[in-house]
Amino acid sequence: MSDFFQNGAITTLHRLQHNRLAEMENELLAFSKERPMALVLPSLYSELQGPALNNIIEQIREIPYLSQIVIGLDRADRSEFNHAREFFSKLPQPHKILWNDGPNLQAIDRLLAEEGLAPIEPGKGRNVWYCYGYVLASRQAEAVALHDCDILTYNRELPARLFYPVANPSFNYEFCKGYYYRVADNKLNGRVCRLLVTPLIRALKKVIGNMDYLNYLDSFRYALSGEFATRVDSLKEIRIPSDWGLEVGVLSEIYRNHSSNHICQVEIADAYDHKHQELSEEDASRGLSRMSTDIAKAIYRKLATQGVIFNKETFRTLKATYYRTALDAIEAYYNDACINGLKLDRHQEEKTVELFTRNIMLAGDSFLDNPMETPFMPSWNRVISAVPDIMQRLDEAVEKDNTQ
Repeated sequence: MSDFFQNGAITTLHRLQHNRLAEMENELLAFSKERPMALVLPSLYSELQGPALNNIIEQIREIPYLSQIVIGLDRADRSEFNHAREFFSKLPQPHKILWNDGPNLQAIDRLLAEEGLAPIEPGKGRNVWYCYGYVLASRQAEAVALHDCDILTYNRELPARLFYPVANPSFNYEFCKGYYYRVADNKLNGRVCRLLVTPLIRALKKVIGNMDYLNYLDSFRYALSGEFATRVDSLKEIRIPSDWGLEVGVLSEIYRNHSSNHICQVEIADAYDHKHQELSEEDASRGLSRMSTDIAKAIYRKLATQGVIFNKETFRTLKATYYRTALDAIEAYYNDACINGLKLDRHQEEKTVELFTRNIMLAGDSFLDNPMETPFMPSWNRVISAVPDIMQRLDEAVEKDNTQ
């Protein structure tokens, strides 16, 4: 049962059976002989002390098919890194920690900075980029999946469903995006996707016309999910943003490099909850305010590469069209909440849309004022070309941290 004929032509794989975990894990174990699998976990040190990560590790340690686990650790000093090594030592699978703030990886970063290739902005994007580099350097996997470390409702069916489409040798998928429904504490969540991304994409269709790229983005049920899997070869080619545009940036790069029949999305959970960002109305550099601006700019930049010409009049029209589209969406979500016995604060929803409306214009102004801005991290193919022994250096740096 797939949505093959929906706009965007990516296949949707639904979660119809709820008791298939053991069978799926056995199949994935068989697949792993041909396609070894690596799981990437980008983590802040603070998440080791949070409510989610301990359960995530307890679940992962029971997974039989993983050949490699790569943990990207941010914002950790020496004693915190040592604690992280102990924390993750309960994993029976081969695993390595990238201590991003440690001297060995900082030396790698300085080397790349001399070539103008180091990520400039700290954060999840930079963490993921180095983890992907290490997966390539270690040559232990043919398929790689990534998920966040703050998932409160985590169980090990999530990575199984995420890996299955790209690990199954009889499937032709190169990339798989996870999706789920954002309901927790009896209310609808997922504000940025519901109230920014979907209305913005549909407003752009009205303003600049129908485009394959916009249909492609619109076909993802949760474009901002932090869970996706891909074949390892794809990691060499993609250029991803270092800001909050990471998820949209990855989708854009996959669109550039692969045909739509090699891309799918899969339902990975009945329920999903994680830590929530503040709206941050008073500080545009934080929370959902910063996120909404970065995401809008990521979409504008991609459209510009497709030949779309933007000017101030375009963004004024887009602002008005988005606002009306988003208000209509609030009405639909309110009705959806009511029929399912959920709560939805319409006043807060409209305040959120007003903030996003302002940031759509701010993102447009920033895009026009800084046409040479390139917040993308380079592809690993480019890095290898500039520093031919970078894979060996990165592998040795990680090994040194994990064995000292």
